[in-house]
Amino acid sequence: MPHTLLITGPGGSGRTTVAAATALAAARQGRRVLLLSGDVGDPVAALTGEPGEPAGPAAEVVPGLRAATAAHGLRVARVDSGEEFREELVALQERGSTLLGMVGARPLGAEELTELPGAEQFALLRALRRAAAAPRTDLVVVDMPPLHQALATLALPAQLRRYLARLLPAERQAARALRPVLAQLAGVPMPAQWLYEAAARWDEELAAVQAVVEADTTEVRLVAEPGPAAADALRLGRLGLALQQLPVAAVVANRTLPQGSAEPWLAGLAAEQEKYAAQWAGEGPLVRVPHLGRSPRGPQDLELLAAAGGLVPPADPAPRRAWTVEDRLAEDGVLVWVVPLPGAHKRELDLIRRGDELLLTAGPYRRIVPLPAALRRCTVSGAALAEDALRIRFTPDPGLWPRAR
Repeated sequence: MPHTLLITGPGGSGRTTVAAATALAAARQGRRVLLLSGDVGDPVAALTGEPGEPAGPAAEVVPGLRAATAAHGLRVARVDSGEEFREELVALQERGSTLLGMVGARPLGAEELTELPGAEQFALLRALRRAAAAPRTDLVVVDMPPLHQALATLALPAQLRRYLARLLPAERQAARALRPVLAQLAGVPMPAQWLYEAAARWDEELAAVQAVVEADTTEVRLVAEPGPAAADALRLGRLGLALQQLPVAAVVANRTLPQGSAEPWLAGLAAEQEKYAAQWAGEGPLVRVPHLGRSPRGPQDLELLAAAGGLVPPADPAPRRAWTVEDRLAEDGVLVWVVPLPGAHKRELDLIRRGDELLLTAGPYRRIVPLPAALRRCTVSGAALAEDALRIRFTPDPGLWPRAR
């Protein structure tokens, strides 16, 4: 699986421009790069000159994506969510044609279908899976939606798989052995059988997407213009990413102004930017991208931005920070589950134990996680937030915990 770099940030932060510049900078160093974008209007084309100004040989088209080739071996692929939605719905109707005929439904033609809200998220996730399996690719740079929407999209595969497992559990397909007999008597496939088969296909595809999102080779880069509004958005974004265990590779301080200007208003704005950029640098790797004095447009501006140092990600992504279980049975009689939540405030946190799962809430984000095996035999006895980590205490249940002889 190639190195996958997901680039997102608050709306208006210039994430698309930074994604294109990052991809071009990596391609300049000899990496085989695929830039994936799903934005309406194809703004990446205006930056790379593709299509319209081809600067290289014909592209290797990734199946299911529309691709073109820019200079230095950079491939650009755009997700067409409308076409993806039409193809999927037509295929779904074909698979369920017998059932639709039973109820007297008339299938919809591809030409009369318009995509529904949310289709962009599913199309982007499928494109991400295909891009991760693309041959002869070292780095996949993904121009993600704005930060909050990107977090919801990345959490979608695991959420939907959990819903399918609860609503249509494969081990509880009632009267599975009788279905062929009932189907012969009725003359049509039984709806339950069709439904479970569809659920199995969906789960398989969602599992493949989830594997890409959770792979050690996948990381996130946040783009923001230094300032108070961006600082608040980044704090919540980091919190949501930590809850999903998605590592932040770096923060890109975009459109930074030069220091030491003779103009008082420009000097004040540059000083404010420097204040927040320095704060972000203290929290992790920081990449500075200068302001060009204009809105970037065209391959020439993209070349200038790609020359900025630090845009090319390291070849080896940083390892993910695991949620560890500390054994304090001898000292305090508890096990402590350490959940890193950088920037969290106590008032934003909540947790509920439900069976073998824990429902964690951090700000506007929520995640349901299965408990490690040892903690399933314990009861939650408390939690505390300290040093950017939530420490949840578990006390062994005497009725379930093995006793020493």
